[in-house]
Amino acid sequence: MNATSPSQVPVPGALDEDLPSSPRARPQALGAEGALARATERLLSLQDRQGWWRGELETNVTMDAEDLLLREFLGIRGERETHLAANWIRSQQRDDGSWAVFHGGDGDLSTTIEAYTALRLAGDSSGADHMGSARTFILAHGGIERARVFTRIWLALFDLWPWDELPALPPEIMFFPSWVPFNIYDFACWARQTVVPLSVVMAMRPRRPLDFGLDELRVGARPAAPRRGLRTRARRMALLDSAARLYGKAAPRVVRRAALRRAERWILARQEADGSWGGIQPPWVYSLLALQLLGYETDHPVMRAGLDGLERFLVHDRDVRRLEACQSPVWDTALAIIALADAGVPADDSALVRAADWLLGEEVRVPGDWAVRRPHVPPGGWAFEFANDNYPDLDDTAEVILALRRVVHPQPDRVEAAIARGLAWALGMQSADDGWASFDADNTRGSLRELPFSDFGEVIDPPSADVTAHVIEMLAREGHGSQPAVKGGLLRLSDWQEADGSWFGRWGVNHTYGTSAVLLALEAAGVPRDDPRVRRAVRWLEDHQNADGGWGEDPRSYEDPAWIGRGPSTASQTAWALLGLHAAGQRSAAAERGIAWLASTQRRDGSWDEPEFTGTGFPGDFYINYHLYRLVFPVMALGRWCGDGTSVERATHRPQAVREPAEGER
Repeated sequence: MNATSPSQVPVPGALDEDLPSSPRARPQALGAEGALARATERLLSLQDRQGWWRGELETNVTMDAEDLLLREFLGIRGERETHLAANWIRSQQRDDGSWAVFHGGDGDLSTTIEAYTALRLAGDSSGADHMGSARTFILAHGGIERARVFTRIWLALFDLWPWDELPALPPEIMFFPSWVPFNIYDFACWARQTVVPLSVVMAMRPRRPLDFGLDELRVGARPAAPRRGLRTRARRMALLDSAARLYGKAAPRVVRRAALRRAERWILARQEADGSWGGIQPPWVYSLLALQLLGYETDHPVMRAGLDGLERFLVHDRDVRRLEACQSPVWDTALAIIALADAGVPADDSALVRAADWLLGEEVRVPGDWAVRRPHVPPGGWAFEFANDNYPDLDDTAEVILALRRVVHPQPDRVEAAIARGLAWALGMQSADDGWASFDADNTRGSLRELPFSDFGEVIDPPSADVTAHVIEMLAREGHGSQPAVKGGLLRLSDWQEADGSWFGRWGVNHTYGTSAVLLALEAAGVPRDDPRVRRAVRWLEDHQNADGGWGEDPRSYEDPAWIGRGPSTASQTAWALLGLHAAGQRSAAAERGIAWLASTQRRDGSWDEPEFTGTGFPGDFYINYHLYRLVFPVMALGRWCGDGTSVERATHRPQAVREPAEGER
């Protein structure tokens, strides 16, 4: 498994002249109807009896390495689970000895160090060939001295890295009120949930030595320091870190104890019903570490619930096991409903009714962390996971409402009430710049990115084009397109359009995802198809079609502009492009080629092969292969292209009046 370069992928715009061009062929003639029928049958077969869908959420081997390290630290690591996890880690090693963060990507230093450490823990000899090639890669890329902070924290837990050579993170940040810079609510929710337990871990500085060292991974250098002088923000943040280090050495014991108690209460209050913290791996494992250091034994109900919950995130596949970083049932179920409705499944079909009923039961009706910035907004909406009452998000809320409108439910009043609450919450969560972020409003303190601690990925949650587009699409289809909130959001989308006509994708790879989402929003909001924004976006999509008729975009596009709109064709990204073209009314040769590509590459079981990662966690750092994307989005796209053009109309439309929040309620 080695990486490619932009020159090795299909060249956008070099189209196959043998495919139909003009006059326009009907989708049926391209094999679309048969492909749609097979894909629809496959998607229906994957529904759980409770009504939900959930595809595997595949990430990278740091999940598995850290799971073994966590179990070692807690004293519960077993031989069988170690063997299976190590098998998975070995199977993902690249030819150059490294491990990547996405399929086909370049080797990643920190991921490789964590994988190497976990395999040493599993008993692999440092002299083994695969370990030697990993070591060669690590040394060539700067050794453990150049690893990210999170990796060095894991090493410090086992006395493989000195705590003194890690950035400071004092638990006294728990005392900062929400209006003080660098308070915990300035961090994005995923970072906040991680920062709080890590502040406990880093204050207590545990060391539990292993029976091996990692001196063979050192090059003798020191971690890179920011440039001197006060003129750079990074240098100012480094000085702040130095001050925090000095404070940590002299922190009054009574203050430190009080800070640890407050952090403990904060952590306990945010454990979810399934035992997780936020339904995601990082805060989950760090909360377990912190609580054990605070005196919680592994048989304590809180710890037991957390560990049992992790077991439910394990995927067993023959002689390997891997850990999902998260699970996406609400997201997947909403998308599946929309796709099946697009495919022509009747709105009162039992599969759709069961799915809608399950979604109604997942509505979040209690305030979460988001209420710190929006205390007057009533709760509502949906989260991504099975259990995450503290952190509903705007993306899921928008898609769930769009999905519920495609179903005729036997309890319409129940549906209307849930939709009304979700609408009100979404309107209240609009940020000051008129965009929408995922979890919080106005979570935009960019200086947090420059803290020495913040090298693990995105640490704030600013508004993005794709989330804003999904919310606007939902609001417009609910009849609220004339509200000032939507008008402001549309202006923000205009500001975000790139010079080439595309939009950046925050939660999907990348400009293909963002551009498709915005085109759907513009269509829902009634923006004319000849609007310059629409035409420029269509031109970008058609210019970036691959020679085989599909579309693809590599995650490296987040860091290297040469990859923007480029990559091997994938089913999900081809579907995104087709959805965007359909919304723009672009029945063109490009669309026909895309439809033909989906029809010709479909597997016998109705799905598509897609090892590529087309989901985004943190741009540049963490990517996701949503295993249902390769099926649900093609069903959606083929359904719309095979339909009569009215497939996105709501099955019912009885919107209740939703009041625009007053200025003081935002």
